[in-house]
Amino acid sequence: MEKIKISIGSDKSGYPLRKSIEQYLDEKGIEYISHGPENEEEAVPFFEVAPMTAKDIQNKAADFGILICGTGMGMSQVANKFKGIKAACVENVYSAKMCRVINDSNILCMGGWMIAPTLGIQMVEAFLSSSFTEGVEPWRKEWLEKAKEKISKLEDEIY
Repeated sequence: MEKIKISIGSDKSGYPLRKSIEQYLDEKGIEYISHGPENEEEAVPFFEVAPMTAKDIQNKAADFGILICGTGMGMSQVANKFKGIKAACVENVYSAKMCRVINDSNILCMGGWMIAPTLGIQMVEAFLSSSFTEGVEPWRKEWLEKAKEKISKLEDEIY
């Protein structure tokens, strides 16, 4: 895996999973920026944490993001309000991989109430080790690249 930097954040509900993933990132020597509560008692809402990670990616302080709240959905909804952010709320390893391969997602969102640490780490591995259009048929690659361009133009119109 090439050298990358991650922005990871959670609210109180995602704190235990965030800490497990940060331990994994430490073990792998992957640099990260951490956002959210400093302990399991501190309440920092998802709508304050998600913008921090989204802005880290916008400002190129991080290459990818990982956001964790109770379900992952709140983090995903807030992060996707930011230009250039493609946050995907996923619940399994296959979806974590395919959100990169098919959708070129740059933030992985997970639910701390639903994802056990071992599964969360497997999802992070799948997300970080995959790339846009990796392993797809030539016709699909061309189609996905055109779709990405059209979506980018649509985003420019909105922002």
